[in-house]
Amino acid sequence: MDKSENRIQTINQITNKHMQLFLEADPSQEIIESYLPRAHKFELVCGKSLLGVILLLDTHPQTVEIVNIAVDENFRNHGLGEDLVNFACDWAKNHNYKTIEIGTGSTSFAQLYLYQKCGFRVVNIDSNFFVDNYSEPIIENKLVLKDMIRLKKVLPYKVQ
Repeated sequence: MDKSENRIQTINQITNKHMQLFLEADPSQEIIESYLPRAHKFELVCGKSLLGVILLLDTHPQTVEIVNIAVDENFRNHGLGEDLVNFACDWAKNHNYKTIEIGTGSTSFAQLYLYQKCGFRVVNIDSNFFVDNYSEPIIENKLVLKDMIRLKKVLPYKVQ
């Protein structure tokens, strides 16, 4: 896949395709709609094709969290998720955030690998997060998802 024509840009209008991708990362439309209005919204596109999405949310002073990230299943395993994570880190640094965080399922093995590859470190486990916050069980990698793994990355200081 030639990634030279890919670009990450602000989402101006949420489409059904955006929502489908958001739902791949977070199966609760109700929860998505709770954070979507407050999120910094970005899309990864090539021409007119939507390849991926990422949503960032201010959570603490000088901290932003990746609350949703997804790549279209037809374009996975080409480094696009890594491109989105690296974009988020650069965007956060350029907007004077000191820390970027992300939470993912304890059964999300590929995602855990990706985030650690991008420099995130495990800092906490929210036990029973998915059991307590989702009405339906989530099955991932043939396991019932229960716990959220919280990761963070301290961003390098931006010279002004």
